[in-house]
Amino acid sequence: MADFDLAIIGGGINGVGIARDAAGRSIRVLLIEQNDLASGTSSASTKLIHGGLRYLEHWAFRLVHEALAEREVLLRAAPHIIRPLRFVLPYHKGLRPTWELRAGLFLYDRLGGRDILPATRTLNLGHGPIGAPLKREYRLGFEYSDCAVDDSRLVILNAIDAAARGAVIRTRTRLVRADRTAEDWQLVLNARGHRESVTARVLVNAAGPWVGQVTTAMLRLKTPAHVRLVKGSHIVVRRLYEHNRAYIFQSGDGRVVFAIPYERDFTLIGTTDEDFDGDPAGVGATPQEIAYLCDTVSGYFRALVSPHDAAWIYAGVRPLYDDGSAKAKDLTRDYVLALDRPYREAPLLTVYGGKITTYRRLAEAALAAIGRYFAAARPWTREEPLPGGDFPWDGVDALVARARGLWPFLTDAHARRMVHAYGTRLDRILADARTLDDLGERFAGDLTAAEVRYLMREEWAQTADDVLWRRSKIGLHASRDQAAALDRFMADQAGRKAAAE
Repeated sequence: MADFDLAIIGGGINGVGIARDAAGRSIRVLLIEQNDLASGTSSASTKLIHGGLRYLEHWAFRLVHEALAEREVLLRAAPHIIRPLRFVLPYHKGLRPTWELRAGLFLYDRLGGRDILPATRTLNLGHGPIGAPLKREYRLGFEYSDCAVDDSRLVILNAIDAAARGAVIRTRTRLVRADRTAEDWQLVLNARGHRESVTARVLVNAAGPWVGQVTTAMLRLKTPAHVRLVKGSHIVVRRLYEHNRAYIFQSGDGRVVFAIPYERDFTLIGTTDEDFDGDPAGVGATPQEIAYLCDTVSGYFRALVSPHDAAWIYAGVRPLYDDGSAKAKDLTRDYVLALDRPYREAPLLTVYGGKITTYRRLAEAALAAIGRYFAAARPWTREEPLPGGDFPWDGVDALVARARGLWPFLTDAHARRMVHAYGTRLDRILADARTLDDLGERFAGDLTAAEVRYLMREEWAQTADDVLWRRSKIGLHASRDQAAALDRFMADQAGRKAAAE
């Protein structure tokens, strides 16, 4: 008998989504990730749960419908890390005509259904705070709904729930090789120099940008020419305006660039679409991409944005399915699942493409493809909240008030950050603390030792980067010395745990 029913390669959103769904159906799951969870593409997104308004131009109605329908499903499942967001689309004379914008937004409002998110409306940008940051020539605009998400925490919450349902999550563990037999896959793993062998009845390759490398180097199979790597870069600058709307700006090349309120004090600007050829681990934004983003938003905002304004720059590689499009921006964002089971050999499912918004539906489709090998139970994730999300979609303020009542030493900003990160799991960190000092040493911002210990104990955090950039975005406020102090603290905590074991 195999050690596991299902082994999954890749700890991004698709991998953990499949792991959670499978574990909830009583399938024995092993997930391995070569680095930290969400350390690749899944933490380098534009941080949106959205239908993809621009995809309507490519007649991608099924994808847009599925993504739009998922917005409120995910909002209800994780209201602490997902929030409704209104987007302002200024009309740009000479680009898409007003009739096209109105038609697209009409479809966008109706393709996926809405119970929570408000409908599109027309704006006069010549008056009021929404138009104030824009140049005077932008007088007409449209406002529509989507959602913002903390992308890396969405990955973490899926992994937490998968583990709670019995999945084994192994970070910083590499697949060295996988041998296929008639009964199972025999996997050789390497975790920081320690090798071990495990077996699994079915293998899922959800390695994202590394999907082709895993196929050829570790599985030693031929790679179908289905993957096209596309780089998306973003910059984060100091807050450019005071209100809580996001902007979506058209550029002359047919792409769009977002400007989104981010982490209270910042504005997130992105993204680009550039073909990428190289090691995804070494991806970075080029000066040309940064200039493109700055030039695009500077064409709309009264205040010019310069590359020197960037407080943070990040880039990720999207493993898109190659549909033959000439330009990277025109490639499909849909996912494709390829099931390979030669006669009398163990099954392999390979995941191509996908969006954060549709990860849950992708997981359901994956289980539909491989579920017959386990007599899997029915889909279940649609109505089930993610960890910490068991409260009403509009209940964040009430949860913040509860936190400040139970722990009066919290400032509103501290309580709000904690609620947005952990939801109802906040009690696991604050417990019976009566003063801020009870939470231990303080690092950057309001990050405390109690929170760090929780992240190490229950969220697989091992380094300062795991905490500052993926479990949170406190790295935006942390100095180099503070990050070094946090690394030392975490190394000491890990050493004590190892000695106790």
